[in-house]
Amino acid sequence: MAPTTTSRRRIRLVPALLLPLLAACRGGLSADETVEFWALGREGEVVAQMLPEFARRHPEVHVRLQQIPWSAAHEKLLTAYVGESMPDLFQVGNTWVAEFVALDALEPLDERLGGWAAGAGGDYFAGILDTNVIDGATYALPWYVDTRLLFYRTDLLAAAGYAAPPRTWSGWVDALEQVKQRAAGGDFAMLLPVNEWQPLVILALQRGARLLRDGGRYGDFQSAAFRQAFAFYVDFFRGELAPLAGQAEVANLYQDFARGLFAAFVSGPWSIGELAARLPAALRDRWSTAPLPAADGPYPGASLAGGASLAMFRGSPRKDAAWRLLEFLSEPAQQRMLYRLTGDLPSRRSAWQSGGPAADPRAQAFAVQLENVVATPKIPEWERIAAQINRYGEAVVRRRLSIDEALAALDHDVDELLEKRRWMLRRRDRAAS
Repeated sequence: MAPTTTSRRRIRLVPALLLPLLAACRGGLSADETVEFWALGREGEVVAQMLPEFARRHPEVHVRLQQIPWSAAHEKLLTAYVGESMPDLFQVGNTWVAEFVALDALEPLDERLGGWAAGAGGDYFAGILDTNVIDGATYALPWYVDTRLLFYRTDLLAAAGYAAPPRTWSGWVDALEQVKQRAAGGDFAMLLPVNEWQPLVILALQRGARLLRDGGRYGDFQSAAFRQAFAFYVDFFRGELAPLAGQAEVANLYQDFARGLFAAFVSGPWSIGELAARLPAALRDRWSTAPLPAADGPYPGASLAGGASLAMFRGSPRKDAAWRLLEFLSEPAQQRMLYRLTGDLPSRRSAWQSGGPAADPRAQAFAVQLENVVATPKIPEWERIAAQINRYGEAVVRRRLSIDEALAALDHDVDELLEKRRWMLRRRDRAAS
C-alpha cells in the first residue's frame, strides 16, 4: 500500500573521524560522499532495512533515502529534472525509462557493467533487462520484476474436467465454456476488467502484433494481427464468459473469486500474497497460478515485461558512489531480502534460489512466464497510447463502436500523439545526414 507522506532517512553507521582513512583505503571516492536515493512505494519503506549492510561495506558513502508514493513519483521526478534537483540514484518504472532517456536524464551503464563478473548480465531475465535498453545502450538495471499470468480456481476447473489450464487459446476457451455451463446464474468463467489495457495488449503481442510501425512513428492497430487479437478479446464478453465490468464495478476481486463469481483472472505477483491473506481457510488449497496460454507456437504465450529498475542521474557529481549503491542493491542476496520483505520477484534468476521465490509453488509459474515476456514500445508516449487502447477497447466491448471503427480511430489518435516524435526524428535524421 502506498503511504500518504514522504519520509527521509539518513544511514550513518561509521564515526565521521574514521571516514578519511577508510576512503583512502578504498580509493575513488572523497571522504564523505552522500548519495541521494529516491525509492518508491513499499520498496521505499523497506529498503532502509537493507542499508546497514551497505554502510558496513562502504562506510565512506552515506545514503540519504527519500520514500515517495508511486502515485506521485512520475511527476516528482519530472519536476526534479526541470528544477535541476534530481537524486543521484532513483527507482523508475520500466515503462518510464524511454521518457527519461529522451530527456538525457539517465546515465548509460554499459561501461560499468563491463566490470561485472562474466555471466552476471545473463543472470537477468532477458525480456525484463531489455526494457532498460534503448538504442543499444543500457540505462537502468531491473530491481524487481513482474508480469501477468493466470490465477485460477483448481476446484472449479477440475469440476469442468480440467486437471490443469489448457496451453492454447482454443483449449482455454473450451475450458471456460465448460466452467460457465456449471456456474450459478449470474456467475462467469473469467474476469477481464474492461478498463485495463494489459490483457488486450498481451493477446496482441501473442499474435505477433507490433503495435507501432516505422520505428514507432505511427500506430499499427489496424494490422491483421492486432485485429485478430482484438476480436478474440471481444468474444469473451460476447459469449458471456467475462462480465461487462470495470475494476470499480467488481465489489472485491478476492472475495468474488472466493465465492466463485469467476474461476480465473489475469494478474501479477502481488495477488499471491493477497489471495493467501484474504481467502477463507477452506479455499487456500483450491487455487493456483499458470503461465498464459499461447495463440500459436510454443507454450507459454508471451506476457508483459514489467517491474521497476534502478537508474543513475546523468548529471550526478557522485556517480561512483551511486553506482556502488546500485551494484549492492542488485546483488542476488539483496534481491532475495527484498522479496522476503515485500513479495517483489527478483530480476536475477540466481536470486530465486536459496530462500527466494522458487520455494513457493505458486511463484514457480512466474519463473516460467518471465522467460517469455515482451517490452511494450520503448517510447516516451507509451503511457498515453496505452490509455487510448483502453478507451477504444472498452468502447467496443460496450458496443459503442465496431472493431473496425475503433481500430481506425485508435490509429488516428495515436498518430496525432506521435506527431512530435516524428518531427524530432526527422530533425535527428537530417542532422545525421
